[in-house]
Formats: sequence, C-alpha cells, structure tokens
Amino acid sequence: MEISEKLFRPILVTKGRKTGKEHGVMLRAVNHNGKIYFSRHRPDGDWFQNAIVNPQVKIQHNGTVFTGQAKLVEDEELSRKISELKYPGEERAKEKRVTIEVTLD
Repeated sequence: MEISEKLFRPILVTKGRKTGKEHGVMLRAVNHNGKIYFSRHRPDGDWFQNAIVNPQVKIQHNGTVFTGQAKLVEDEELSRKISELKYPGEERAKEKRVTIEVTLD
C-alpha cells in the first residue's frame, strides 16, 4: 500500500532525541515524486530536530503505518517547490522554510 494523496495530514512519529521515546504530531505533508515532505519555518521544532537525530520515522495515515528514512532537504529550490505545493495559492508559500524528506521503506 502507498500514499496516493498529494497533500494530506498524517501523524509523523519520531523518536525523541533525548528520551528515545516515540512522539507523534499531526502535520500537513506533501507527496512529491515518490517522497513525503514536511516543512516548517525554523528548525527549532521537536519533531524536526528528532527526525534529524533519529532519521527512522513512521507516518500514520488512513489506518496504515508506513516507515521511512528522513533527511534534511538542502536544495533550496526543492524546498520552495514543496512550500508551493503545501500552500497552493497562499502568500505563505513564498516564505523560506526548512524541509524534511522521507523516503518510505
């Protein structure tokens, strides 16, 4: 089974970088070119920092749990594209964001 929606709201489950415990948060996600993307304004969010330190993540969506590997997106053009897809037609699509890319297992 795979995720077919291009824009959706799953629960991203990360492993705490300090506690090692799983932590889930509902986020807006973008499915683009076979990868799942999550972004935010600054890299100070717990889920973001957790995914950088412990890249093995889970995505819970429509009753299914997917596992994958997260990594920081360093390509600014790709990050801009993800923002445009995440916020279609919205002014905030133009804001600079930090982005995590998840490759599903």
